[in-house]
Amino acid sequence: MSTFARAADPARPLRVVQVGAGSMGQAWIRTLTASDDVELVGVVDLDTELAAAAVRAVGGDAKVGASLSEILAPTAPDAVVNVTIPAAHSAVNTEALFAGLPVLCEKPAAPTLAEALVQAAAAEASGQLLMISQSRRYFAALAEYRHRIAELGTVGLLTTGFFRGPRFGGFRDEMEQPLLVDMAIHAFDAARHLLGAEPVSVVCESWNPAWSWYRGDAAATANFLFDDGSRYVFTGSWCADGLETSWNGEWRASGSEGTATWDGEDRVTSSISGGAAVPPGDHEQIAGALVEFVAALRTGVEPSGTIARNIRSLAMVAAAVRSAESGERVEIDALLDEAYRDALSHPVPEEIRMRLESWGTPAAALGGNLAEGSVTS
Repeated sequence: MSTFARAADPARPLRVVQVGAGSMGQAWIRTLTASDDVELVGVVDLDTELAAAAVRAVGGDAKVGASLSEILAPTAPDAVVNVTIPAAHSAVNTEALFAGLPVLCEKPAAPTLAEALVQAAAAEASGQLLMISQSRRYFAALAEYRHRIAELGTVGLLTTGFFRGPRFGGFRDEMEQPLLVDMAIHAFDAARHLLGAEPVSVVCESWNPAWSWYRGDAAATANFLFDDGSRYVFTGSWCADGLETSWNGEWRASGSEGTATWDGEDRVTSSISGGAAVPPGDHEQIAGALVEFVAALRTGVEPSGTIARNIRSLAMVAAAVRSAESGERVEIDALLDEAYRDALSHPVPEEIRMRLESWGTPAAALGGNLAEGSVTS
């Protein structure tokens, strides 16, 4: 059992305010409105007309405001869902947490590891749950694939091949590392979950194919060493037209007793127990994250996506980028130590600073590995 505050009245739906009404925000509004476990009572966005239109589109009557502070009193929420841009995550999360509200926040937790550590300290200091929504963890087929991997004995190698050719336009086209920073965290997070182990170090190379329509590196290969001795290898490209993989990529695990694969969609195959098409779960992607968040607040059982448990997934991204830029192997604990020193230099409220200083090392704040958490699908 964890120490965050539980929901006061499990007999009624959680009253939720959502912050952010852009394209992902509108997907969340639809998900919240469709759930019997929550009641959407407020939507916050700097563009209040956009927020009002999003509420009207689902036939709702949630109150609309331009800031979280102006909407808390009239809505009296039990929780906040944060769907703002990553640069705004820390400010919104901290305000909500110290208003006594648990938060479900879209990934990534923050643009930097240091900011993510500050948020973990804020969650501890406030006594509230801060959960990061790694939505691709909630596929029923992924849960089945994890079971099949457990049959393989000692797993030595897990691989992901990810090849898509999306033409997003906008900010992704201008990013230095669009594939690693914007997409790879989904696969990296899933690798931690599937292996039940933690990353130690990485060697990564990134590049931009000659035909790429991105300014930054749209292709990469990252080779991670995990603390159980296994390796995880991610190879991907965001300018790979033709024969595209699933958005989840194609997976292969090799162990002492055999091999298991997942096509990233519904097909899981094992050399030990055969193949099967896995039907979708009742709650997948962001709906799955919402179910786990609500269950955590109802029961007090720590979810798999707490900010502390999520930081090592973000660290995998940061380490892969550092390795690609330096051409050297990057030790993840060393990177976390550097981020911790940076976090201590941030101008933060005294209660957050005291919590940061009490850790001594970042490892003291990160808890057990991801496999110990629960995932509801």
